[in-house]
Amino acid sequence: MSGEPISYLALENGTPVQSSGGKIIGKVEHVLQLPEEDLFDGLVVTTSAGLRFVDRDQITEIHADVVETSLTDDQVVKLPPPEGTADYHADATQDIGKSLSARFGRMFGREHWMKDG
Repeated sequence: MSGEPISYLALENGTPVQSSGGKIIGKVEHVLQLPEEDLFDGLVVTTSAGLRFVDRDQITEIHADVVETSLTDDQVVKLPPPEGTADYHADATQDIGKSLSARFGRMFGREHWMKDG
């Protein structure tokens, strides 16, 4: 165990996720929740096989430095990819640099979007 458990609301992206045997299976990509109902639905985890969904019932404890699951190594291999609409995020590195294009991008707040997954 790694300290006191924390709420899923305090969980940070990039936190390691481990199987029941203690093997790191990936890192938290993002938390899935239904804010209008204050419900935790699960995690999208970046693994060596791509993005995978870990259901809330498979998560035993959440700590600041690790998420513990009840998944065996065999179950980890069979985790499904996340479903639903695509998740998009802004690429903050797009306008970094000294070029004229980068300067105009910063000056006018130009947004660049990249598709996750």
